[in-house]
Amino acid sequence: MTWPRCLQLRYIPLHCHLFLHSANRLQFRHLNILGRISPVGLVPAEGAMRQRKLGPPHCRWTGLSVTVNRSQSSGDGSGLRDQAPARRTVSHASAGSGANSEEFGTQGKFYSGRRVFRKSSSQTADCRYGEAEDQDEEVNRPTVSRKQGRRNTTYWYFLQCKKLIKADKLAEALDLFETRMLKEERLGPEEYNYTVLIGGCGRAGYLKKAFKLYNDMKKRGLVPSEATYTALFNACAESPWKDTGLQFATKLREELRTKNIQMNLIAYHALLKTHAICSNLRACFDVVREIVLSGHEINVETFSTLMMASIMDTDNGFRYSLQIWREMLRQGIRPDAKSYNLLLRATRDCGIGNPTVASHALLGDEGGTWQLKQRRKVHKLRGPVQKRAGHSKDPNTLTMDSLEAQLFSLPSGEPRGTALTSRKDTGVEDGLANATPLGPTEPPNLPSKRSHGKEMSPGEQPLELVPRNEIPLIDSGTKGFPQSNLPNLLHLQVNKKNLVSLGTASAPHDRLALVGYLDGFLNQMKEDNVAPDIKTFTLLADIVEANSLSESSLLTLMEESGVKPDISFFNTIIRKKSRLGDLEGAKALLPVLVERGLSPNMYTFCNLAIACTKDSDGLKLLQDMKLSGVTPNVNVYSALINNAAKQLDYVYLTNILRDMAKNQVAPNEVVLKQLEFVAKYPPNIDKYKSRNIYLEKIDGFRGYYYRWLNFMPGMETPHPWEKYRLRSNVRKEELNHS
Repeated sequence: MTWPRCLQLRYIPLHCHLFLHSANRLQFRHLNILGRISPVGLVPAEGAMRQRKLGPPHCRWTGLSVTVNRSQSSGDGSGLRDQAPARRTVSHASAGSGANSEEFGTQGKFYSGRRVFRKSSSQTADCRYGEAEDQDEEVNRPTVSRKQGRRNTTYWYFLQCKKLIKADKLAEALDLFETRMLKEERLGPEEYNYTVLIGGCGRAGYLKKAFKLYNDMKKRGLVPSEATYTALFNACAESPWKDTGLQFATKLREELRTKNIQMNLIAYHALLKTHAICSNLRACFDVVREIVLSGHEINVETFSTLMMASIMDTDNGFRYSLQIWREMLRQGIRPDAKSYNLLLRATRDCGIGNPTVASHALLGDEGGTWQLKQRRKVHKLRGPVQKRAGHSKDPNTLTMDSLEAQLFSLPSGEPRGTALTSRKDTGVEDGLANATPLGPTEPPNLPSKRSHGKEMSPGEQPLELVPRNEIPLIDSGTKGFPQSNLPNLLHLQVNKKNLVSLGTASAPHDRLALVGYLDGFLNQMKEDNVAPDIKTFTLLADIVEANSLSESSLLTLMEESGVKPDISFFNTIIRKKSRLGDLEGAKALLPVLVERGLSPNMYTFCNLAIACTKDSDGLKLLQDMKLSGVTPNVNVYSALINNAAKQLDYVYLTNILRDMAKNQVAPNEVVLKQLEFVAKYPPNIDKYKSRNIYLEKIDGFRGYYYRWLNFMPGMETPHPWEKYRLRSNVRKEELNHS
């Protein structure tokens, strides 16, 4: 449509009206301009009336209805406006007022020049529900969850998360941080908010969540602190999967090297702990060497972590621990309670290895000065080269090199890298392949065949071999043999006066005799001003010989040291007696336990079940537990099934399964493996050849066992991180995997 060339003034409003409506571009600001020319001619017909939707001037276009109505209004009697029979008014129907608040076309001045719009408030968003025809119907309005009152600070959330983690509520602390702080309050977290949560995940072994928080921390531009790296390495050490923990720790260590970030001694100890638990002892020496080269000073924590790594070697761990212990004393470092407890763990769980190698390392003539000679040899070999190069090596590094060579029997002149590549973990006997052995059972301090006929030194005493049947057995309770004459390998100078030989020491109490036994060990702790704790006495109760005088004197020694026994201490003694089959002796400790204000727990009943080898004893134990208000768990039933399976008592097994079904105790994987082994037929037996009562018992048990499997639910092994995961996160992960 085009404008005519000759157009009278009275037809201009009509042509403007047709032009705007033909192009569907009716805008109120244009009508406001044209209305000044002829308001009467701009009024549309009745059929052309329709609602237009405009937004309020203080928000975005929210769809609020704005209608153009034709109504009579009183004019003000000036000019052409007095002749207008109607006035265009804009009424907000959403407000529900019904009053003509604004004139037609006045909205244009609010939207003509505005370029930025804000979000609508909750009051404005509720206006869209005011047009409901039936006011009685419920309207589904969106709920906005906003915290009422003042907003908390990031440090307040740090304290709350720390408090929840101390109360063993890691899942609640993660929910408080991720939901309330980040989503609801929308606070920008600080470094300490992430560090405290990473530390909690590290102590719980929640490795995946710890590194997820660490990555989120880096994405927000926050700089991790040394405490953050310590918590991450600790998470790697406490992970249930050791290979995964070692892999994450290696990647983090390479990242720190790439960024040239220097760690402190505490972070290095966390890294050393990761290699001690997830790797081996040789890998720990690489970390210790890096600690020394970084300028840090090794302390008792460093040697304690090395002892922790030596415990992982069950064959030679006891010898490794004693050698590390002696090196710690040579460095002038006093052991603490943790070091003594780790030594007791090595005494209980690890062996001494090859007696010949152990004798050379612990009882040899050069045993006290072996490392000093090694240091002198290293200085002679490397000293001139280092002086020409213009640098000198740290003495602590040489100490670690000599200690590693002593532990793994490496030649002193061979470089460390060559020894590691050419000599794999084939046993410590390979280190003495070139040396002339003294014999399979000949101790190093006895005269050998080569030295026969030679003159002895003035201070050396002659020694004679004694037949084994004439060697008296030594016990801590033996009064005829003085305790001061017993050898104590904890000392640097070992008393060899009454020493005949060093055997295999296969039993834990035999290895305890090498470190002074009960009295000698506690006296050594007193000399070092170290007070024993409840963990020390619990380990001693597990090591000392059962039904001996030392075991009876433990309670007296605890009273002298001011240590109160707990339920774990009594459970240890009960388990020892139960393993020996002494059910009455184990039950005799229950009144002693109650007299000290302690009550038996599930571990107590589980230890008692180990001694219940008869059907009557096992069923009576289950009945006593019910009278005490304790429901037996799957561990108690597993101990009873193990005893019944060893004796092939199928009547006993059937009664146990019936009691499990009665109490609705679901079997786990261990119980099912035990029952499957019992339900198998013996090999090389033909059940059709002749009648066998034993096979009839197996058939009777198999019939009930397979029916029992149909109505008994199985126990699923829970994930180690299940209790720390949020429900919302678990559902999202399940949806993603499905």
